[in-house]
Amino acid sequence: MSDRVGRVNATACATLVDEWVRCGVRQVVIAPGSRSTPMALALAARDELSVYVVHDERVAGFVALGLGLEGVPAVLLCTSGTAAANFHPAVVEAGLSDVPMIVATADRPPELRGVGAPQTIDQIELYGRSVRWFHDAIPPDAADPASWRPLAQRVFATAEAGPVHLNLPFREPLVGDAAELPEPIGPPLPVPRAIASSGPVPVELDHQRGVIVVGGRHRVDVERIGSFAARTGWPVLADPLSGCRSLPQAVTSFDALLRHEQFAADHAPQLVVRFGRPPASKVLSQWIVRSGAPVIQVGGPGVINPDHNVVLQCSIDDLATLTGAIDTPWMARWRRANERAEAALAAALHEPVALTEPLVSRTIADWLPDDADLVVASSMPVRDVEWFGGPAARAHSNRGANGIDGVLSTALGRALAGHPTVVLLGDIAFVHDSNALVAIRGRSADLRIVVVDNGGGGIFSFLPQATALPNERFEQLFGTPHGTDIEALARAHGVPARTVSTADELRSSLAEPGPSLTRIVTDRADNVREHARLNAAVAAALG
Repeated sequence: MSDRVGRVNATACATLVDEWVRCGVRQVVIAPGSRSTPMALALAARDELSVYVVHDERVAGFVALGLGLEGVPAVLLCTSGTAAANFHPAVVEAGLSDVPMIVATADRPPELRGVGAPQTIDQIELYGRSVRWFHDAIPPDAADPASWRPLAQRVFATAEAGPVHLNLPFREPLVGDAAELPEPIGPPLPVPRAIASSGPVPVELDHQRGVIVVGGRHRVDVERIGSFAARTGWPVLADPLSGCRSLPQAVTSFDALLRHEQFAADHAPQLVVRFGRPPASKVLSQWIVRSGAPVIQVGGPGVINPDHNVVLQCSIDDLATLTGAIDTPWMARWRRANERAEAALAAALHEPVALTEPLVSRTIADWLPDDADLVVASSMPVRDVEWFGGPAARAHSNRGANGIDGVLSTALGRALAGHPTVVLLGDIAFVHDSNALVAIRGRSADLRIVVVDNGGGGIFSFLPQATALPNERFEQLFGTPHGTDIEALARAHGVPARTVSTADELRSSLAEPGPSLTRIVTDRADNVREHARLNAAVAAALG
């Protein structure tokens, strides 16, 4: 099934691109991302096209606008979420100036819209009256292949008079080989289960082997969650955004524990109670799905059901009927495993002489004063803090749409509110939002910026694209090294900057009030190996 979906994605995009080339398109601007992979690969594969990769979507939009002034629309491509919103200023200008433009925005498929799936916003008619035509395409694995070329022709013909918005939902996998003719289309994916709106938990959902999952701290009541965990004897799988890692029932190394196949199998839950959004760990969400356990979602915001396994959405008061696992060894087994995993991680993290990306997260989490805030980018930093930050980790991350944009600006807002603020982000996220540094010296903001500089998009090295593509193509579309001098960019705005290479140097740099920038140089391939080494250390400790 999954191989077929990847092949149909590739074939549909190759067909659209082939028709656009036949119509005369020669220029392409790509703002890099994951969900747009099928179209990015199809565009990059054509020798007739000049491809420009631009990190900042707002800049990318205006580059496409400039190219369109020649009279032929350029294709402007981005991933799903707020990336598409950042095209809006250029689309408005193109619409008012009658500049040709084909705006292709990747999107989640219909079953992942409106259910709290990550990096998903409402992209339907996103640009309003600024575009000449909007079309929300059918996901390729449910579409009629005979419609692809007519769609491409209409998009091009309409775009000659101004911008056209083509919204392209893709199901995973996103990498595949194009076929000459698509294979027959299978049945659609299962529809979501019905969700009860509220009310007491039915008695049939009460199980001993329950787990409590706590994500972002949107209206999360830490004290009441602790009381609920103590009453039921269930472990609390808490991410750093929840504020719940200080609870005695907190399991902080859940991602590493669940990568151990035997532990994951032996501790499969019968019921999951989730507060807030899901944590960043894909291992956790896949473990819950494999278990078949029903999920009770406590609170919102809105509908949060990306895996279609929520059977009840209720308030914490409605959980009073659950009796849980009191007088059983369930909680003790989780606690013992977590202690062994945390000890293994603590020992393994401090083995390297130089700073690694996980050690950067652990060092900041352990150092962070009680009166300071930590803001982390919604890519590798939020995952490293979740997976390796340990019991002390606490942070904020913009996980609503999971976009790369606005990390520095968000942290600046916290600092301007009077909080000493540390922000941890990668080099691309820093460059993307560097306009937040304008006039920062005059704002009296204690903002201490930590940039992990691995010369590109580090998170993509963990995705299938890294092994499925030739290195040159991967670097072009996903690694996307930019060559920016991070320290020079900070100093251009009057922000003192330095590069450090040890944990002691990092702590020393962070001890000084901001604004300041601390840069740590890492290697993307080494980072993948370091994650594997740390997870292997936990597996060895568990046996």
